[in-house]
Amino acid sequence: MSRSQATLAANRLTGLRRFWFTFRDPPQFSPLGLGCGVTAQNYEDATSILTSTVFAGGAMPPVESVVADVDVQTLDRDHVLPNMGSVSTRGVWFPLGYGSGS
Repeated sequence: MSRSQATLAANRLTGLRRFWFTFRDPPQFSPLGLGCGVTAQNYEDATSILTSTVFAGGAMPPVESVVADVDVQTLDRDHVLPNMGSVSTRGVWFPLGYGSGS
């Protein structure tokens, strides 16, 4: 079992899921151009976490796509993987700096 599969199994026991969001027209020169990763109980919880942390200073851009239960090994190996927090706790894990996932 890979580390990603083990984390997914553990999150199923706790009721948490990993979400990967991409946005239409993200802020220029922002890591949000790559996307945003958050661990939450469900989609509504994930968007609530994002709006109260990452986008606390303004409106969340329109969501282009969402991957629920994302396999983090499929994310950008050069920019996302080396710069992400814990995916096993509730909160934002990419980009860093927004709470419990950091």
